[in-house]
Amino acid sequence: MAQPHCVVYRDGTPHPLDAPLDAALADARRDGGMLWVALTAPSPDEVREVAATLGLERLGVATALRTHQRSKLDRIGEHLFVVAQPAQYDDAAETVQCREVDVFVGPDFFVAISPGGEVDLERMRRLLDEHPEIAQRGPMGVLWGMFEFVTRGYRDVLDGIEHDIDEIEKELFGEDAGVSRRIFALQREVIDLQHATSPLPDMMDRLQQVVGAASPDEEAPGFREIADRARYIDARVSAFRHTLDDALTIHATIIDQRRNDRMSEMTRTSILQNDQVKKISSWAAIGFAPTLVAGIYGMNFRIMPELDWTFGYPFALGLMVAVSAGLYLVFKRNDWL
Repeated sequence: MAQPHCVVYRDGTPHPLDAPLDAALADARRDGGMLWVALTAPSPDEVREVAATLGLERLGVATALRTHQRSKLDRIGEHLFVVAQPAQYDDAAETVQCREVDVFVGPDFFVAISPGGEVDLERMRRLLDEHPEIAQRGPMGVLWGMFEFVTRGYRDVLDGIEHDIDEIEKELFGEDAGVSRRIFALQREVIDLQHATSPLPDMMDRLQQVVGAASPDEEAPGFREIADRARYIDARVSAFRHTLDDALTIHATIIDQRRNDRMSEMTRTSILQNDQVKKISSWAAIGFAPTLVAGIYGMNFRIMPELDWTFGYPFALGLMVAVSAGLYLVFKRNDWL
């Protein structure tokens, strides 16, 4: 088993130890200090061995071994088990990267586990070293510091998402058909972020109760401040989700409207073409009548009606005019002309 990183805190001052976990725990308890334990990408056996040394409940260990969990807070025996999800936003890819941190909090120890190794636990501890007054408050003070670190990190994530939503709102009425894909992809990222942030207000309220039960004469203003921040974060993430839902609906409506406009334009064009065909056909029919009469009388047959009649020629011309005029009136009445 790889040795976990152990640091003993006495009066807020860190004392790194190159010693086995049981020796580090004994050192911390001997002087009334606190033991910090960090495990990065541990195996199940490594987690179980640490749990056995610290006396952690099996249920908490089994829960810690399940990865990809949402933010949560459980009290298991005398210990607290906490899952937090620090997040980062990749603005170029428009993706939210939520990283899992599992924490066990005992009376005199604080165990931080990064299951996938994505979270820099040493950086988190160095931030604690910069504020010894937090470490002086023991494991609950360190837990407060962790939530302070996590919730403040959401600010940059929210600002990045808001910037991209503003860009999407400007593109809604453009011609880019890929906006729907962008909205849907960002919506999925916001949903993942909501899974990490929505449990936080309830977790902070419960932590205030835990602190109050442990120290009836003390308040927990720090956790109350984080609880207010968590509610703000949760409300803002929910607003992002509603905005993206509305944007997706609006864009779909715009696409449908444009499709309907194109169909209407095609219909108008088709109607106009039909009108033109009607007019051409009508004039062709009107012109065909005189052509028919002239064609018949132009045939060189000896026996033809009215060939010897004095008014035969005017009659043929009149017949042409009458037939053409009659066809014109019929077509006009039927709106073909």
